[in-house]
Amino acid sequence: MTVGGLAALFAAMAVLAAMPSASVLAVSARAAAGGFAQGAATALGVVAGDVVWLLVALFGLALLKSALGDWAGLIRWVGAAYVILVGIALARSAWRGPAATAPPESPGRAASFSAGLAITLADQKAVLFYLGFLPGFVDLARIGPGEAALLVVVIAVSVGGVKLAYAYAAARAGVMVGPAAGRALTLLAAAILVIVGIALLVGG
Repeated sequence: MTVGGLAALFAAMAVLAAMPSASVLAVSARAAAGGFAQGAATALGVVAGDVVWLLVALFGLALLKSALGDWAGLIRWVGAAYVILVGIALARSAWRGPAATAPPESPGRAASFSAGLAITLADQKAVLFYLGFLPGFVDLARIGPGEAALLVVVIAVSVGGVKLAYAYAAARAGVMVGPAAGRALTLLAAAILVIVGIALLVGG
């Protein structure tokens, strides 16, 4: 694993993380409706999901899918269902107070983190990247613990940095619209999460 290879991997992951996707929609929606902290929690969940798939690729668990057989698809269904449930909970929370109140706190940061994690674990494109595209940058068979930790840092900084930028921009936009539009913005965020969940199911 060379410095040039790491730099190329960092650039590729940053570009992919910046492209419109289910995770970008989820991070932006949660930040716009609940503030930067909610978007950051979702972004952290996305990074955690990426780290999980990295570990799957590094430690030979690519055989997991074949071992699970028909049950492998259950991961996608569970993840998508959870994202939809978070969207429904967010929609319900929007009706608990008048539109002039601050953005609702429910579901909280733990739910936002879990939604980001579920989106990444259920995303078939993430599987293809870590089990197919990643070996083009590094020799997975020769990665030691120290190099694996370095790859985790690359993921955290590239993917996490881009998602946090989206969260910040969306949170600023949410503040600018004013509290009167808080409920409508929350309902929009809820609708986006539900659509993302459905897209994960259909896309698989």
